[in-house]
Amino acid sequence: MYKELLEYIVKNLVAYPEKIEISEIENDGKVALKLKVAKEDMGRVIGKEGRIIRSIREIIYAYAAKESKKVSVDVEETKENN
Repeated sequence: MYKELLEYIVKNLVAYPEKIEISEIENDGKVALKLKVAKEDMGRVIGKEGRIIRSIREIIYAYAAKESKKVSVDVEETKENN
C-alpha cells in the first residue's frame, strides 16, 4: 500500500519510470521503503536542498499515521550493468 503510493508519486516525477525499483521491508510495525531510481533522475526525486524528497516523505508519513505505522523512505541510485 505504501509502496504503491510511493511508486505513483515518483513515476510522475522521473524521466525513466521503467528504472524505478521499490522494495518494502516490514519489521516490528515499522516499514522501510528503499527507492532506487536512474542516476539521471536523482535530482528530480531529491530536488533543490532536498525539498522534493522531504515532501514525498511527508505524504507517506501522513498516510501511514492514519494506521499508526512508522514508515521510512530511502533513495538510492540504480546500478547499471555494463
